[in-house]
Amino acid sequence: MSARLFEPLALGKITVPNRIAVPPMCQCRADGGLPQAWHSMHYAKMACSGAGLVMVEATAVQMNGRITTRCLALTDDAQQEGLARLVASCKSVAPETKIFLELSHAGRKGGRRDPALGRGTAAGDEGGFALVAPSASRYDDSYPEARALTEEEIFGIITAFAQAARRAGAAGFDGLVLHAAHGYLLHQFLSPVTNRRTDAWGKDAAGRRRFVLEVLKAVLGAVPEMPVMMRVSAGDGVPGGWTMDDAVALLKEARALGLTAAEASPGGLTPEQRLPEPSVAAHAGRARRIRSETGLVSYAVGCITDPMQAEAVLEGGDADGVGIGREMIRNPNWGWMAANVLHEAVQVPVPYWPVF
Repeated sequence: MSARLFEPLALGKITVPNRIAVPPMCQCRADGGLPQAWHSMHYAKMACSGAGLVMVEATAVQMNGRITTRCLALTDDAQQEGLARLVASCKSVAPETKIFLELSHAGRKGGRRDPALGRGTAAGDEGGFALVAPSASRYDDSYPEARALTEEEIFGIITAFAQAARRAGAAGFDGLVLHAAHGYLLHQFLSPVTNRRTDAWGKDAAGRRRFVLEVLKAVLGAVPEMPVMMRVSAGDGVPGGWTMDDAVALLKEARALGLTAAEASPGGLTPEQRLPEPSVAAHAGRARRIRSETGLVSYAVGCITDPMQAEAVLEGGDADGVGIGREMIRNPNWGWMAANVLHEAVQVPVPYWPVF
């Protein structure tokens, strides 16, 4: 019997060759939002890892939506052309691998300096910028206070997501991921901790979901042929915050609009969070809830390091796919190793065929 890990998986109108995904992991090596040589090396390596799906890191839809001053953005022709070259490079060495792009806005967690230069918010002469959020607030004392968005600005960000989606399609990406977790702007709108608005973009649970659902509708309208995934928070880890129950309610509405797949991981909204120790079982349980309660394609992410762990998650019906992040950085040939352990075949670059 074939291993579940190496079975194809349908994502909307496309099919990925196996159930292994490389989740978005920020590299913080861009210059002016443009990908650099590091990105070409890193993503070609990930594309050749044996994974069926590689997700390119959080890419800001506005320049003031970057997590750090060295993060990718997709706001103009030059950035689109740079990402198009990146996709073409990956597909030239791993033609079977599907490449998705994660679209994001950092909100109040943006504007950090180049991590290579240390922690902290970037000053103006370091390329720093003013921060925005659903309500005036700051992530912690090391961040400046973010200004509350006006309704006009909210609509502007929704439009920016749609424009970035069109550019991603034109650049050759196979699908998109919306980042609604880890304390960034979409998550900030969802959580009652950070969204204290009293207008139609807050006020109650439906109002707090509105921004994310409007972004999703705009993106789906811009690229109706592309599958769209969502990374959603599994919980804030503070009393009165966003919960996994809230995530399920959001994803049910999102699926009705046309969302294809989702994954959930907790935390990132506030440094006051208190979260249980992460485990494969916890992440698999969240993936199972998404799969069983929403009908979406569900990816389990976090703590999976061994091919037999991944296979057990799939065999147990917890998820449709698995995300291998940190372990893929440590072992960029993880997919080849998994195929060997599970006695399966996987895409290998032609020059390496003699090795196998």
